[in-house]
Order: sequence, then structure tokens, then C-alpha cells
Amino acid sequence: MDVVVSGTSSGIGACIAGKFLQEGHAVFGFDVAPGCIDHERYMHFTHDIRDGMPDALELVEPEILVCNAGTQDDDSAIDVNLEGTIRFTESFIDSPRLRSVLFVASASARNGSEFPRYVASKAGVMGYMKNVALNNAQRGITCNSVSPGGVVTPANAHILENDRLYAAVLEETLLGKWAQPEEVAELVYFLTVVNRSITGEDILMDNGEMLKSNFIW
Repeated sequence: MDVVVSGTSSGIGACIAGKFLQEGHAVFGFDVAPGCIDHERYMHFTHDIRDGMPDALELVEPEILVCNAGTQDDDSAIDVNLEGTIRFTESFIDSPRLRSVLFVASASARNGSEFPRYVASKAGVMGYMKNVALNNAQRGITCNSVSPGGVVTPANAHILENDRLYAAVLEETLLGKWAQPEEVAELVYFLTVVNRSITGEDILMDNGEMLKSNFIW
């Protein structure tokens, strides 16, 4: 299948692209940074999600759409994470071959943690996901989102490389760990390729951080 993935130059996006390539699919990826994947079935475009789609990608009719591109910079979070996501999706939603759309949201969209515009942008992505699911169900298209909590990626290096901060964030989870980006990629693959009956849902992957509480009696 032909798969379009945004934000593929590192972290979760690179792992998602790698998973689809591993399973034999063709991947068209783009990012504001240069590509990091060297594969005969991978084509990379250096491009900002806020600027619409590259001309060459406009000819692609994907079967799977994965919107992963995002920023933790609060000043540009709405433009990149929400407005960019909507423009990206609308560029490909009319593909006659489309069978699944997947958004990478955030656990912060549920608990309000992190920076205000970042939280609002990811909550908006979750609401937009449900809108896309409602409007495209008659075409047989599934649409879901994945909301990771802490993930071991370069974007979180300032925490991972600080023993005190890393110990503190791990203590906030039930399982005492953060997720690996490969785990997120596996879930994305299941929801877009294997799954045919789940739609309009956000799947939380936070190692039990949202559930953690202390019962006082």
C-alpha cells in the first residue's frame, strides 16, 4: 500500500515510516528536517506542514494517512499541530484509495498537562479526528488517534539526559518507564492496516500515568 506520513525525520515518525517499510509498503514522508531513511520504497520531502503539500505529493493517492508532524514549541503549536494537521488531512482525504487515517495526539490532550497552546492543539487534533471519522465512515475509512505519554525520543533529550528529571517522570507512571517509539509505531500499524472495526477512538499509551493514584483509607 501507499502510505503518507508527516514528521518522519526522527523519533516516532521515523519509526512509523520504518514499520510500514518493514512490512512491504511504500512510504512518502516529509518533515521540516532532511530525511534520515535510506530505502528504495521511501521518498522524502523537506517541507513544512504549515505550507500545504509539496507539488509532487499532490499526485499521490494514499491508502493510509498518518499525521505525526508536530512541535512542542508553544508559540507555534496551534499553527503546526492543529492547523497543519487539518491542511495535511484535507489534502489527501479525497483519495479514492484511502482506507485509514491516523493522528498522533498526546496524553496531554486528556489531562491538560504541558504548555497551554500545545495542550489545546492536541485536544483539537483529537476532536478533529472524531469529525473525520464521522464524515468518512460511509466510505469505509477508519480514523483514530494515538495519545502517547512519555516517549524515549530526541525531543525529550533534556529529560532523558537528566537523572533527576528522568527519575521523577518515571515515578509518575504505574509501570515505571516511558514508551519506545517502536511501540507507538506498532500500534499505528495495527490501527491502520489490521484494524477494520475501531474508528473514532483515541488510544492512550502512557504506561499507566493517567491512572496512577494513591488510595487513602
